[in-house]
Amino acid sequence: MKQADLLDVNVWVALADENHTHHQKARGYWMNQSAPKVAFTRATMLGMIRLLINPVVMQNKPFALAEAISAYKAFRALPEVIWVDEGQKAATQVDDILAQWIASNKITPHMWTDSYLASLAISTECRIVSFDGDFRRFKGLSLLHLI
Repeated sequence: MKQADLLDVNVWVALADENHTHHQKARGYWMNQSAPKVAFTRATMLGMIRLLINPVVMQNKPFALAEAISAYKAFRALPEVIWVDEGQKAATQVDDILAQWIASNKITPHMWTDSYLASLAISTECRIVSFDGDFRRFKGLSLLHLI
C-alpha cells in the first residue's frame, strides 16, 4: 500500500474539530503533506469517535454520537480516504512485529494500540502520521511527526 498515510487517532480528531488546538496543523498536513491516500483502520475509526464524544478530551464541547459518526462517514466518503486492514498476509506480519516489541519489555500496555498501528503500518508499507512522538521508538516505521 505504498503512498498511503495511516493517520493516528489524534490527527483524525484534530481534522474533525475546527476548534481543536491542532486543527490548523492537521489541515496544513492534509493540504500540503499527505500521501495520495490516507487511511482509517477499525482501531482509528473507533478511537476517533470515542474521543470526539468525550467531554474531557473535547474540553467540555463533545460531539454528539451522531455528529461523531457523521464526521467519520464524511471522511470515508472522500476519494482519498481508504480502509486498511490486515488481510491474512499482513496479519501474520503484524503479529510477529507486535510480539517482538511487546516481548522486548520496551512497550508498556498503554502503548499497545500504538504498537499495533505501527506494526500494521510497517506490514502494509504505510506511513504513520501523528502528533505523538512516541511513535519514534518503533524501528523501521515510516513516520511523519506533526509538531
